[in-house]
Amino acid sequence: MARRKTKTLTELELEIMQALWERGDATVEELADIFADHGKPLAPSSFRTMLSILKDKGYVTRKRAGRGFVYQARVAAEKARKSILSDLISRVFDGSATDLVAALVRDGMVSADDLAKARALIRQTEKGEKR
Repeated sequence: MARRKTKTLTELELEIMQALWERGDATVEELADIFADHGKPLAPSSFRTMLSILKDKGYVTRKRAGRGFVYQARVAAEKARKSILSDLISRVFDGSATDLVAALVRDGMVSADDLAKARALIRQTEKGEKR
């Protein structure tokens, strides 16, 4: 069975995007070097394939540079994060953000400090303040 196509990012796509968000732009070779330096060596052809997918999904743009291309994030990190969360809530929690929050709290994945920050954010939101 073929893997379902998704507009959200796979794990490797997200790692590539994080490198682009951090750097601003990069060539295939620069990305390969970054990943190799972090103990995740991939062939340049793998990066070309992944960057082509990211371009098709609308996450990156590219411009000609010599014989190759320089890639740049087209989607901001915050927008990608929101898309990933929306997809997770939709697929795993039947569209309920409350169920996501409940699972995080119930499963002990939220620290006391996180809870305090969440309470402060809720109070600000209730008062109509911006974050």
